[in-house]
Amino acid sequence: MSFTEFSSKLLESAVNEFASLPGIGRKTAFRLVINLLRRDPGDVRKFGESIIKLRDEIHYCRVCNNISDTEICSICSDDRRDRSVICVVENIQDVMAIENTRQFKGLYHVLGGIISPIDGIGPADLKIDNLEEKARDGGIKEIIFALSTTMEGDTTNFYLYKRLNKYDVFLSTLARGVAIGDALEYTDEITLGRAINNRNPYQQC
Repeated sequence: MSFTEFSSKLLESAVNEFASLPGIGRKTAFRLVINLLRRDPGDVRKFGESIIKLRDEIHYCRVCNNISDTEICSICSDDRRDRSVICVVENIQDVMAIENTRQFKGLYHVLGGIISPIDGIGPADLKIDNLEEKARDGGIKEIIFALSTTMEGDTTNFYLYKRLNKYDVFLSTLARGVAIGDALEYTDEITLGRAINNRNPYQQC
């Protein structure tokens, strides 16, 4: 079937919406839409409502910027966490990857991206100001730079170091058990866990 001609405008519109998602081509989008048409109408309605509810009701934790159902996420509200240690990550996928190692007991700070001039992302586009506020206000003993070991990740690490090294906070980064160029979310749990436990002072990396 040619994907330039559809027998239904509704079908074409749905395919276009699915194809707008990252990693979803038009053929895959078409298969997903056909799959939905074969399902019970109630299941499809539940599927659609869950997406709308996600977009309308999701929160970003006002402490760490993590995605949450409430104003403060379950990690930040957990009294058993070490509040003197903050792990800086790019996104929620990295929070989940580190949590799966069960090695880190501190809190997180989600930047919402990394510095990437090619993609038009600069420091002003990231959640850095409130991270600096945490370092300046005291009570933080260590900040861990847990960003992907790519050029963009290293650039962001260096920028954060320049912003934060004037405060009385120990700055560290993951041990290089994480291979150069690897995205954190794809690193296996054992390697990532060891990198957390064997982290190094940033200035010695």
